Amino acid sequence: MIKPFIVRPLLVLSMVTGSPLLLAAEGGVGRPITGLQVFSNAGVVPPAPGWVMSLTSFWYDGDLKGNVQVPIAGALSAGVDMKVSYTLANFTHVWDTGKGAWNFASAIGVPVQYTDVTASVTGPRGRTLGTEDKATQFADALVTPIAAGYHFDEVNHISFSLPIYVPTGAYNQNRLANAGQNNYTFMPTVAFSHLDGKGGEFTVMSSLEIYTENDDTDYRTGNIFTLDALWTHGFGNGWSAGMAAGYIQQVTDDSGSGANGGFRGRSVGAGPAVGWSGKFADAQANLSARWIPEFDTKNRPEGNGISVNMTLAFF
Repeated sequence: MIKPFIVRPLLVLSMVTGSPLLLAAEGGVGRPITGLQVFSNAGVVPPAPGWVMSLTSFWYDGDLKGNVQVPIAGALSAGVDMKVSYTLANFTHVWDTGKGAWNFASAIGVPVQYTDVTASVTGPRGRTLGTEDKATQFADALVTPIAAGYHFDEVNHISFSLPIYVPTGAYNQNRLANAGQNNYTFMPTVAFSHLDGKGGEFTVMSSLEIYTENDDTDYRTGNIFTLDALWTHGFGNGWSAGMAAGYIQQVTDDSGSGANGGFRGRSVGAGPAVGWSGKFADAQANLSARWIPEFDTKNRPEGNGISVNMTLAFF
């Protein structure tokens, strides 16, 4: 018999800025931030039915290096510096499917985002259109209609899911700072978790982000592949620590207005992670934090990502 496991909600990080980068993902990054997609127990859908609620905050500070140009409101920018704070409240329902190796869940996430973007923007005939924009707005909702988990045994688990970003966030094509991306993004995802039984784990998670066209800009971001891993060692009393790492690669060309070739972005990063799990009132609680500095980027901003997560599971 498979024992109950605690799983954090099925969520994938969304980090957006407004305008399309020339020959690159719209806004320069698409949705993922290096090393912040994977979460603890990502391969485990719990056998016990119930609710899981989480609050996750992300902070990213990065800048685009080189001479990549950014079309904004009919103008071009030679560089972008961005600071983004993103907070997602996520709610997961684990369905009652009885005994067996398969279990299923559904989830919805509601995000709020603060965006601060600075760009050197010059319009036609040298007209300056603005250099900085800040905003705190609702971002695109994240819906996971179904996630399926299979338990090989008590320590090895795999999950399959299809998170979808829905264009509910604030968006204005004439602004630098936008919390929404004005497109649907479908993200088939697979994750595998090996639990060592001592409070540690090894989890690997991969997805392919498939973007629809932004009708306001006639721009479609190419597909983006992500591969993240998390390794932790348990130290007793619920504490664990280890490393998280991520790899992002745009695998198809952008298309539409301003997409003049196969300019594809890439980033790699790794850094420390720490976590705690235990009882809080009637819930199983999990707290975690990580810092991921990027050290190898191409045609994407390079910077630092930080995340803090609190999860409460009610079974």
